[in-house]
Amino acid sequence: MNKRILVTGGTGFIGSHTTVELQQAGYDVVIVDNLSNSKADVVDGIEAITGIRPAFEEVDCTDMPALEAVFQKYAPIEGIIHFAASKAVGESVQKPLKYYRNNTVSTINLLELMPKYNVKGFIFSSSCTVYGQPDENNLPVKETTPRKDAESPYGNTKKIDEDIIVDFCKSGAPIHATLLRYFNPIGAHPSCLIGEMPNGVPANLIPYLTQTAMGIRECLSVFGDDYDTPDGSCLRDYIYVVDLANAHVAAMERILENKSEEAVEVFNVGTGNGVSVLELINTFEKCTGVKLNYKIAERRTGDIEKVWGNVDKANKVLGWHAVHTLDEALLSAWNWQKKLRERGIM
Repeated sequence: MNKRILVTGGTGFIGSHTTVELQQAGYDVVIVDNLSNSKADVVDGIEAITGIRPAFEEVDCTDMPALEAVFQKYAPIEGIIHFAASKAVGESVQKPLKYYRNNTVSTINLLELMPKYNVKGFIFSSSCTVYGQPDENNLPVKETTPRKDAESPYGNTKKIDEDIIVDFCKSGAPIHATLLRYFNPIGAHPSCLIGEMPNGVPANLIPYLTQTAMGIRECLSVFGDDYDTPDGSCLRDYIYVVDLANAHVAAMERILENKSEEAVEVFNVGTGNGVSVLELINTFEKCTGVKLNYKIAERRTGDIEKVWGNVDKANKVLGWHAVHTLDEALLSAWNWQKKLRERGIM
C-alpha cells in the first residue's frame, strides 16, 4: 500500500502543487482545506495532471473534532505537510488575532493528534520572515542565522509555530519534524491546470502583476523605491512553485526513510539569488513581451527590505535543487493567467 500523506491547505497554491508532486512520487494524498482562500475545483486540476483524484475533506484545522474525524477516517497516515495558514502580511497587521488563532491553533491541533494516531513525520510550511530584516553581514541567511523580531503578525506566527514544534519534539513526542523556511514562491504548473488563484484582490506580487498585465487591475504598486538596494526596491528570492513542491517531497522522504539526524531539522528553500521588485518587473516584460503599468508607492508596513537565502544545506542534505529559471517561472505565471482568461474566470 502506498504511504498516505495528509496535506493541510492542499487546495491552496503551494499545497496543490505539492499534492501533484507527492502523487507523482507514489504517495496517497488526503487534502484538508477550509476553502477560505481556494476553491474545491482545484482537486479536478490535480486529477487532470496526475490521473489520480486525491481524497478531499472540507475541514478547518482549528476545528479539533472535525480534524480528528479525518485522522480516524484515513488511518494510517504516515506524515503531514502543514500549509493551512492565513498568509497575507498586510492583512495580518490589520487583523492580528485572526492570524494568531488560525495559524497557531491549527498547528497545535495537528501535533496533538499525531502521537494518538501514530503519525511519524511533520513538514511545516515556514518562511524566511522568521529572519526579520537580517543584518547586512548575515546575507544570504543561513539556517543558523539568528531569528529576529518579526515585522508582522504573520511572520510572528511562523516564529511561534516553529517554537511550538521544537518544544513538542523536545518533550519526547514520538515524531520527527522538518521546518522548511521558504522564500517567495511564484509561477504555475506547466500544464496550466493549477496555479495561484487568490479570492478577491491578490495579496501576493505575482498574481497582482499578471492581473495588471491582463488589464484586470489598473496599475501595480511598487511599495518603495528608497530602500538600501541597488535600485531602491525590495529584494527577494523568488522560487518556482514546482521546485518548492519537490523540496517537500524530498523532506518527507528523508523523514519516512529514518534519515533525519535530529528530531527537528531546518532547511532554507529558495534559489540563493536576490532579485528586486523592479528587476522582476523588467524580467517579466522581457520574457512575455507585455508592458506593465506600474507606479512607485509608499513603503508598506511589515515589508522587509531585503532577504535571500543560502540554500547549500537543502542542496547537500536533501539532495534538492531549484532547477527552473526566473524567466521560466514568470512565463508559467503569465501562461496561467492567459488560461484563466480563456476559461472565462478572470
